[in-house]
Amino acid sequence: MVNRKRVCVIGAGVSGLASARAFRDKGHEVTVLERSQELGGVWAPSRSYPGIRTQSPKDLYRYTGLAMSKDFPEWPSGAQVHAYLTEFAGRFDLLPLIRFGRSVSAMHRRAGGGWDLEVEGQDGTRAREGFDFVVVASGTFTDPNRLHHPGEEAFLDGGGRILHSSEYTDPALVRGRKVVVLGFSKSATDVAVNAVKEGAEEVAIVYLEPVWRVPYRFGGLVNFKHILYCRASECMFPPWGEGRVARMVRALAKPLVWANWRGLETLLTTQFGLKRLGMRPSQPIESTISCGLPIATEGFFELVKKGKIRAVQGTFERYGDGEVVLSGGERIALDLAIQAVGWKLGVPYLDEATREALVAPDGQYRLYRLIVNPDVPDLGFVGFNSSFATVLTSDIAAQWLVRYADGKLESQPDAGEMTRWIEEHMAWRQSVRPAARVYGGLCSAPYHFRHLDELLADIGARERRRNPLAETFRPPDAEAYGRFLESAPAYSAG
Repeated sequence: MVNRKRVCVIGAGVSGLASARAFRDKGHEVTVLERSQELGGVWAPSRSYPGIRTQSPKDLYRYTGLAMSKDFPEWPSGAQVHAYLTEFAGRFDLLPLIRFGRSVSAMHRRAGGGWDLEVEGQDGTRAREGFDFVVVASGTFTDPNRLHHPGEEAFLDGGGRILHSSEYTDPALVRGRKVVVLGFSKSATDVAVNAVKEGAEEVAIVYLEPVWRVPYRFGGLVNFKHILYCRASECMFPPWGEGRVARMVRALAKPLVWANWRGLETLLTTQFGLKRLGMRPSQPIESTISCGLPIATEGFFELVKKGKIRAVQGTFERYGDGEVVLSGGERIALDLAIQAVGWKLGVPYLDEATREALVAPDGQYRLYRLIVNPDVPDLGFVGFNSSFATVLTSDIAAQWLVRYADGKLESQPDAGEMTRWIEEHMAWRQSVRPAARVYGGLCSAPYHFRHLDELLADIGARERRRNPLAETFRPPDAEAYGRFLESAPAYSAG
């Protein structure tokens, strides 16, 4: 038995729901604060652009204990993901824990432990509430990143519109209009393709550099999860904390690994016709694979080839009268600009002292296991450890965090051990694996197996992989991870 805590979970998206279940199931009193009026986070209908669907196959984008509907396609739509999250919240009785329309404006450390939160309601109400432990589960897609350029006000005054991709929720916005999408993420190409399908008069996409994209099916046949979502592919990347023998093995295998990546680049170049389009990336694919590796929007390259999407390398310099002028001087007619330029990573309600303890000068977060910091007790992060299987990594992170908070990890780390791990991990991101520095260095992809192995070992999961050789070449299995959790030592709060 452990002391029952009053726990606040900030956010009712994928990670918030996982955290609410984990802490509630261990007997804690849980309150979920969600600033909008609906659960789902990035998958909430009010934030989903038309045509959105998962990058991960449905058997990977799920929690332990609940599979997605068999009727869902391999890559579910945004509406289907939202339905799944709603089903999860209902199945595990989480809805009564959620207070919608409540946002956190500030957090203050209590002298004796825990936090006082300043909570604001959409109705203008304000309250100060105390909690023993806080879980930040708002993830990396909290606040839209917005870019501003000269001439913007005159463009808007003249009837033009500028939206973030998350605000493009109605296809009628693009019909009969000249649309320019800024950015080259998957959301950018999704929006460009959807704009063509929905009857935009003209569609252009403006991007800084071409990037490698993975097809849903290689050669139109092989599901990419069998190539990139397995331990075998993960072993091709240099891990943190690698020992001397492992480094020697990696050095011997280097020619084979190099050949694998060059072969993959050739396959992608041929499948998408990148050379002919002048859109073959210059960077080696292995140096760019991280949480930022986008899946290719179906039909995007075909529409570029047909001239229905105009792809221009550059960026916005200024807005003109019914046009946008690019950095290279090119002018593109414009009624509607859609900025698909990502999101701001940050937790604005943290006090300055806490922020200094958590965030290094280069923007990387100092988090042990990508979840907690020894200098900031009673605070944890779930969902910042995103991966190619984000629902699963959030699920296991939440299970790890509740045990950490209760002092029930089988390998409960002390402050010195946590600090050493953080320093080693940050040094690795800075020197060995720069691609791992995206999202404040908190993304676990493409190391989700290694990350999950560490968390489960800390938890004390007794069950081991049943067929290690076969599982080397298989994608993650959420049901297997559920069994691993069930084999861990049991306890409850009271």
